[in-house]
Amino acid sequence: MSRLTTLLGALVLALLPLALAGAAGPGAAAPRGDEEIVREFQKYYKKFKETPQRYEAILSLEGADTPSVVRVLLPVLGDPELELVDAAVRVLGGFKSQAAIDAVFTALIEEKREEVRVGLLRAIGDGGYKGNSEALVECLADKAWDVRRRAAQALAARKEQSAAPAIAPLVTDKEAAVRCAAFEALADLRDPAVVELGIAGLNDEVWQVRACAAKALTAVRDKRSIEPLIVKLETEEGRLQQDYAAALEEITAKMFGMRAENWRGWWENVKDRGYEIATDEELAKAKAKRAEYEAQYKPKEGTSYHGIDTPSRSILFIIDVSGSMENLVIEKERYEDGDYPSMKRIDICKTELQRTIEGLESYVKINILAFATDVKTWKKKLVPANVLNKKSAIDWVGRLEAIGGTSKEDLAAAGLTGAANLEAGKTNTFGVLMEALGAAGRGTKDKYYEVEVDTIFFLSDGRPTVGELVDPDDILREVRKSNELRKVVIHTIAIGEFQKSFMKTLAAENGGVFVDLGR
Repeated sequence: MSRLTTLLGALVLALLPLALAGAAGPGAAAPRGDEEIVREFQKYYKKFKETPQRYEAILSLEGADTPSVVRVLLPVLGDPELELVDAAVRVLGGFKSQAAIDAVFTALIEEKREEVRVGLLRAIGDGGYKGNSEALVECLADKAWDVRRRAAQALAARKEQSAAPAIAPLVTDKEAAVRCAAFEALADLRDPAVVELGIAGLNDEVWQVRACAAKALTAVRDKRSIEPLIVKLETEEGRLQQDYAAALEEITAKMFGMRAENWRGWWENVKDRGYEIATDEELAKAKAKRAEYEAQYKPKEGTSYHGIDTPSRSILFIIDVSGSMENLVIEKERYEDGDYPSMKRIDICKTELQRTIEGLESYVKINILAFATDVKTWKKKLVPANVLNKKSAIDWVGRLEAIGGTSKEDLAAAGLTGAANLEAGKTNTFGVLMEALGAAGRGTKDKYYEVEVDTIFFLSDGRPTVGELVDPDDILREVRKSNELRKVVIHTIAIGEFQKSFMKTLAAENGGVFVDLGR
């Protein structure tokens, strides 16, 4: 498409609301006509060939509260461009009039294409739309697992307790993602039936489902959950120990962490004495006391990396080797006692990663990704941290260098940009995160969500500068979508001077901890 065509298209989008307002007559303050904007959308949408233009065109329908919007956006829900689908869902989930909402339900009943039904269910859930429960319940038995999953979410979004009996059977669905969605939906509804179902779910064959079952028991605090959770804490190893301990702490207001013997001793002492669940006030006081204790002393639990502890046995380490990692740290006093080869960011981070690897137990499985513009992988899959693999990993990390860093600037200034390798030294955050999640080139509608990795440590010193996506909000959105089913915990470690809200949000949205190593 020519530059002139692009500019004309953008101009049409910019002037479209003004043109519609002007149609009401000189000096008129009347709002634009809903049907008129729909007609304009039909007239111009297909003329836009670039995704950003189409995205903005779809969002121009926001506020048009009419059934005809549903009709014109149905084809968009089947578009392979996921950004356009998201925009259509946003519009369809923002209706206020019952007529437009009814049109969404009617489309759901009549539509046969799976991807379109999924989009409609997402909109119904986002809008919390009431009405036509039968259509949603019918979707719970759909042959497509993503339709069943989205139907459970849409029913839960209504916050109607009456939906729980229809959702409950999905906790034994043949698809793990649907089982997870069912537990999450029942937890959102605070349905008491989730207690027995969740206890059974603690023994599911898929770890993501066990995690969802534990969270469901956390949401519905019931003393029947205590014994099964203690048993799981005693018998299961790895990251889910944190989930079970967190559930026990939320239910009981006791703060024993992952020390199974303490939980067992306490429970044996109180279970036959008429024990009652702690009140919300008691829970709040216990959490405050725990926070005060941890500020002074926090015992190591499992693997520790930059002060973040995890009992995980399936860990992926990601280290940034972009050009800026060659820079010296500014706050040198923070690192004076670290015995590092230099005060370069890359040397500090390599040394800490090597030390962590050296201390790993042999039953922990690991892999390492290094990234700049491209992503380098140490191994094709997770491997045990035995003595041979640890030596190999430590040597591999030791050979890493910052790509195209400040030491290459003289070459670039002399015109030797190829030798400087500056293009290879950018920060491809999106690429490495998608690689880490096993989601490169794939969405959530696939079987690849059953990943072996359950914990990621992501270390970086800069804003994204290259890759399919570079805007932090776009990357966060795609990670949310890719990790919705995978349930991988993402811890983030930031070093350097860049704005760090992205790293904080990435950790917060994915169950992780954020650590700031300073400038």
